[in-house]
Amino acid sequence: MKKEYDFSQGKRGPVSAPPANKTRITIRLDNDILAWFKIKVHDSGGGSYQTMINEASRQYISTEKEPIENILRRVIREELRT
Repeated sequence: MKKEYDFSQGKRGPVSAPPANKTRITIRLDNDILAWFKIKVHDSGGGSYQTMINEASRQYISTEKEPIENILRRVIREELRT
């Protein structure tokens, strides 16, 4: 690194703050799922595949008939039986 660079006043972290209603997470998706979203974004002329995944998640949640608590209870009971 060149000696003329002075990072003594530098700060760690992102250059810009994330939006208040967004949270950074790490999520593992199957390669084919991620590829599908990226293709859809490309075919639609650009944008963000992450935004498209977010919108698809919202749409799924809005059509969900069974409350999440009931789903969790059912899954836990099924797991306890095995």
